[in-house]
Amino acid sequence: MPRIKEISVSDLSRMLSKEDHFELLDIRTPAEIERGVLPNAKALPMHLVPLKLNYFSESNRQIVIYCRTGSRSAQVCRFLNQQGINNVISLRGGVVKWSLGGHALSAEPALVIS
Repeated sequence: MPRIKEISVSDLSRMLSKEDHFELLDIRTPAEIERGVLPNAKALPMHLVPLKLNYFSESNRQIVIYCRTGSRSAQVCRFLNQQGINNVISLRGGVVKWSLGGHALSAEPALVIS
């Protein structure tokens, strides 16, 4: 099975400071999202990902997907890769590692994908 693409918190922080052309996607539950999201992240709960395949396949940008610890985002990336969608990257360690690295969280997502 091919490995999924992953990114470290430090690499993502550098990408954010350069404002590279990519999207951040939070796949946690609405209750988890209320505790804060990465800056400029969009939100799409994990269970809705299979219903939104067009969102991923029609994007010409890299999409960094994250959850609390990196486990669910890795699962989602693996699922999307199996659907032929390869513009996705999982944040290793998720929000937990992001916060432990001293990085800020925003109060709410920039957009909730519905």
